[in-house]
Amino acid sequence: MRVRVLFFGSLKEIAGRSDDQLDLPEGATLGDVLSHYEQRFPRLRGFLPAIAVSVNQEYASPAASLHEQDEIGLLPPVSGGADGSRTVALNVHIIRTKIDTAKILEDMKAPDDGAVVVFEGIVRDNTRGRRTLYLDYEAYEPMALKRMEGLAEQALEQFEVREIALVHRLGRLEHSETSVLIAVASAHRGAAFDACRWLIDTLKRTVPIWKKEHFEDGAVWADGEPFPPEIAIKGQHAGGNPRASK
Repeated sequence: MRVRVLFFGSLKEIAGRSDDQLDLPEGATLGDVLSHYEQRFPRLRGFLPAIAVSVNQEYASPAASLHEQDEIGLLPPVSGGADGSRTVALNVHIIRTKIDTAKILEDMKAPDDGAVVVFEGIVRDNTRGRRTLYLDYEAYEPMALKRMEGLAEQALEQFEVREIALVHRLGRLEHSETSVLIAVASAHRGAAFDACRWLIDTLKRTVPIWKKEHFEDGAVWADGEPFPPEIAIKGQHAGGNPRASK
């Protein structure tokens, strides 16, 4: 059977490509895919304890069985398609243009709201003492959008807020530009604050979006936060090597 394998972030640079077609015997698993690329690209071995894997845009374990035409993603820790949105209580998008925070806030306010809590992630001009020229964001877009919508839906239910806007930008971003916007409208500020904090923290750990930092003396993929235990393969197939950066 033949499957399609997608590489993102630093894994794309190790593989020298963004995708690959791989022929496997019937009954093969994700673990077999990892073994193949570990042998083909020895540098990948140090990254395996820190990555997650997906099948058809859903996180999966190395034991997962594969089928003809499956799409597999090899995903380094995230830094956190077509545009997507929900019109009633969700405003979820992945875009490549500037995020218009003022318009989004104006559109989402309602008479019964007591608070709108806003988080904007913006590009700073330095990282650990090095001058940052600009950032470049990429994503596994269909999966990222699906995960973002799922997080927004979960936050609506968990925190009992009225409306959520969740927008992430891809591509090249300059100093002070907004990379991610989260806005939560609610009758009470406490729920809005809690939902906003939970959304950005969870997005940074679970949504497959990565950033590359460009400096005067080179460029690196930003270190990502470890995946949650239920997502990370955690060296099950890699022999417990230390976590690697993106």
